[in-house]
Amino acid sequence: MSQRGKRRKARTAEQRSALKFKSAQLHYLRIAPRKVRAVADIIRGLRVEAALAILDFTSRAAAAPLARMLRAAAANAASSEKIDVDTLVLKEISVDQGPVLKRYLPRAQGRATQIQKKTSHVSMLLEEAKA
Repeated sequence: MSQRGKRRKARTAEQRSALKFKSAQLHYLRIAPRKVRAVADIIRGLRVEAALAILDFTSRAAAAPLARMLRAAAANAASSEKIDVDTLVLKEISVDQGPVLKRYLPRAQGRATQIQKKTSHVSMLLEEAKA
């Protein structure tokens, strides 16, 4: 990483701590980003309690890892910064594509078809709701 990138990263980290933002990341989730984004779009902008209630009743595979990540982020915010969990709002959630695992499936006449097993990187940002 270049010096400029390091400075920018440090600056944003300082700004996040000063503005009472708490972030969490989940890397190498073995679900395609397109499927994770569908669930992430549902909970974006909601309070943590409401988002967890929705995720508990969402019947998509990505709902369980996102709920686990959201619970961990809220617990970290509550323990490290003494923030009330009831005031936290899911400000940002972004889903990016991670590395692709390439596998091959045997086909007719000696051919092979490539299968792409996609992974996702999820990052979320929690902030205190304004009263």
